[in-house]
Amino acid sequence: MTVERGLRAMGGGFVLLSLGLGYWVHPGFYIFTAFVGANLLQSAFTNWCPGVPILRKLGLTDVEGRGCCGGGAKDGCCEGEGKEERGGCCGGQT
Repeated sequence: MTVERGLRAMGGGFVLLSLGLGYWVHPGFYIFTAFVGANLLQSAFTNWCPGVPILRKLGLTDVEGRGCCGGGAKDGCCEGEGKEERGGCCGGQT
């Protein structure tokens, strides 16, 4: 799992958890729902989220380890054919 997917899962989980707690325990938990929504909105503009360092410490990576070209070989470059003369993995494509 990547950091991006982990953030989506964490945000969605917190929203569902806080909605459930607000409905069954106390309406004050809806404030946490609003906090998560505000954090998601600010991260869309600033490209920073406090959950990223936490997820990285848990071992999530920024890119999926599927190898060259994200797992899809294009013209055999991922097998090493002409990889160097194209400027790395698929001519710099990811």
